[in-house]
Amino acid sequence: MPLPQTAPTQAALTSEFAALDAERQIALITDADSLDDQGRYLAWDQIRHREPPAGLTVRQYWFGTAMARRASARTLPLLGRGGQPFWYSNTPPLLEALDRLERAQRDHVLGNETLMTNAARKRWLQQGLMEESIQSSRLEGANTSRQLAREMLRDGRPPRDKSERMIANNYAAMQTVEQWAANDEPVDLDHILRLHQIVTAGTMHDERDAGRLQQPGEARVYVVSGSNEIVHRPPPADELPERMVRLCEFAADRPATEFIPPIIRAILLHFMIGYDHPFVDGNGRTARALYYWSLLRSGWWLGPYLPISHFLLRAPAQYSRAYQYVTADDNDVTHFLLHQLDVVQQAVALLDDDLQNQAAAMRDLVERLGESGFSERQLAILNAGLEQPNRVFTIAQQQNEHRVSYWAARADLQDLTERGYLHRERSGKKFVFRPAPDLQDRLGG
Repeated sequence: MPLPQTAPTQAALTSEFAALDAERQIALITDADSLDDQGRYLAWDQIRHREPPAGLTVRQYWFGTAMARRASARTLPLLGRGGQPFWYSNTPPLLEALDRLERAQRDHVLGNETLMTNAARKRWLQQGLMEESIQSSRLEGANTSRQLAREMLRDGRPPRDKSERMIANNYAAMQTVEQWAANDEPVDLDHILRLHQIVTAGTMHDERDAGRLQQPGEARVYVVSGSNEIVHRPPPADELPERMVRLCEFAADRPATEFIPPIIRAILLHFMIGYDHPFVDGNGRTARALYYWSLLRSGWWLGPYLPISHFLLRAPAQYSRAYQYVTADDNDVTHFLLHQLDVVQQAVALLDDDLQNQAAAMRDLVERLGESGFSERQLAILNAGLEQPNRVFTIAQQQNEHRVSYWAARADLQDLTERGYLHRERSGKKFVFRPAPDLQDRLGG
């Protein structure tokens, strides 16, 4: 797919606008809107192929659109190539998406203490962290199945190849940023370099590249397409130290500026790591881990339950295009913000569907068992056994999946074994647990 065409310069468009008579100038400005007639925030590369409104050329229509966007613009302290600032427009689709997501977090069932237990929240959080770790790695080329990757993370077994190492690293990074957020660790260069080191450990061609910025004089790492076409040339390496300082100050809201919604700030940090491309490899994985860290630091607690890479992997071309539209349209980062906000909304919808399906399955199980005295964790094990009759459970796996101690995980499995719902057998040096062959009958159906 060819790169999007760069929008005409403001200087050229302003000159053309000045040549119009006063009546046409007034009409153009009065009718200008940041959106098209279908409510879309289109890039120049999209608009140039469409029929403009009657009486306007495509360039005049774009001039009015660009002016309307600039009228509600927020100029950011983050810079593109040549020192030109990025900016975004407070256009209605962006404001509406922010409102929907804030309401989703405020009213979400996961935050309701009376409807959702702490054990259930832990289980769903762990599922979100694992899914993001797997899909973020697959987005960057890890070649393994989700099932094998989940088993590795659940069991805590060592990775067997580079793809599994990428996933294990991502999982370690997600756990690390969760802890950093809990400890209110500062977003500074040392922490970002440490994050990159965690993400790339054991996966770099030269391990000395882990945890360091690219240096002046080195061949700069470009972003290339599947056909080996250069789609993004990041700024020179000698600018990276200053650019990273600026990024960290933005992450920490220093100096204090006009309020930027937490999710917008997190998305912009994600964008800037991809734009600056400061590392030899692992930029995308580091960017997405930084995104989650920023959300957690700001108190946007729902973020880690929402694995965005699941949706980025479904449509990687759209992800790449959102970056390209920003640079093609005079550093208008609204394109990337709208793309990412849509992804987060899709993740919320998927989470809600999964929660409803799981709740229905658990209600059915409780009705079958009556007053059985099973804990919520044990009910989750039994439900998993019903859905996957060949599933193998281990103590380490249950520790990881439910975020409990070894002894709590062992007690859950041992009790279910003594009641006849699981069978225990030795596998090498450890015991594993399998659903009883007649589990369905034992559970009343």
